[in-house]
Amino acid sequence: MNIVALLSSREFLISVLAAISAAAVVFTFGSSFLVKSEMKSRIKRVALEREKLRLDEMARLRGATPAADGRGIRRNGETKTYMKNVVERFDLKKAFQDDATLDKLAMAGFRGQGHLTTFLFMRLATPLGIFVALGCYLVFLSPGGRPLYLNIVYAIGGGLVGAYLPILLLKNSTSKRQFSIKRAWPDCLDLMLLCVEAGMSMEHALKRVAREIGQQSPELAEELTLTTAELAFLEDRGRAYDNLGRRTGLDGVRSVMTALIQADRYGTSVGQALRVMAEEGREGRMMDAEKKAASLPPKLTVPLILFFLPVLFIVIIAPAMIKVFGPGGAASGGAG
Repeated sequence: MNIVALLSSREFLISVLAAISAAAVVFTFGSSFLVKSEMKSRIKRVALEREKLRLDEMARLRGATPAADGRGIRRNGETKTYMKNVVERFDLKKAFQDDATLDKLAMAGFRGQGHLTTFLFMRLATPLGIFVALGCYLVFLSPGGRPLYLNIVYAIGGGLVGAYLPILLLKNSTSKRQFSIKRAWPDCLDLMLLCVEAGMSMEHALKRVAREIGQQSPELAEELTLTTAELAFLEDRGRAYDNLGRRTGLDGVRSVMTALIQADRYGTSVGQALRVMAEEGREGRMMDAEKKAASLPPKLTVPLILFFLPVLFIVIIAPAMIKVFGPGGAASGGAG
């Protein structure tokens, strides 16, 4: 009777309800933190797996042995400690990084925090190193009779020029990578069209095309492999397509990705969109070839004038000049 009275008492029921409410509150907040931590761990695992896929694919395309564990991923993504300390101490991200820095590095094939830290460090170290090296050379090794302030001015000028050296190297890497991707992109579209019309999904088509196109353009194969990995774990497929266009920085790739996004969003035929884009790619490649052929005559004008015409004139006129001014010629006979 005492237990029944205790269970039916108002104070006990209020205590039970308060305990349930407190447990529900703790569970609600605790589950949110658990979900966030699990999501972070999943994102980290997926990022490592994507990097591993990229390294394995690039190693396979280059004929090397793929990395068996994640050590190559960490070694490729991390930078040296002194670079990271310099970037953090001088706050180089605020000084040199803007909204387009990560996109520019991605276009050149440099991804991850490690490459960003290295680029920011080189933006600071390159002009300082050139200034110190040029200053020591001009002041101590080769003064040349110039005043000290003039040598220092020359060293400062060399340092200012060296400040643009990392940017020029990045642009050079970007242009080479874009040229390789642009050259192989029409063939990639044709292969994608064949795979899609054969009944493959876009994930399998991209994976198959990346395997086949690697011999022609390893850079394009790398980007397609990354897109395949992103399609596997991103909820929005359009984001994966948009990332491919953003990483390459080519208008032709962006137009194809826009067509794929619209086809995926509105349910239109992917094969029809690829067929139209493949035809435009072939026409664009033909137009580029015609443009290069049309630009050859103006480019050959200066070499023709400087190198071919003088030799041609010498070959034509030299025999006549030898007969005229040589022994027994008209000029020598007249002089005699």
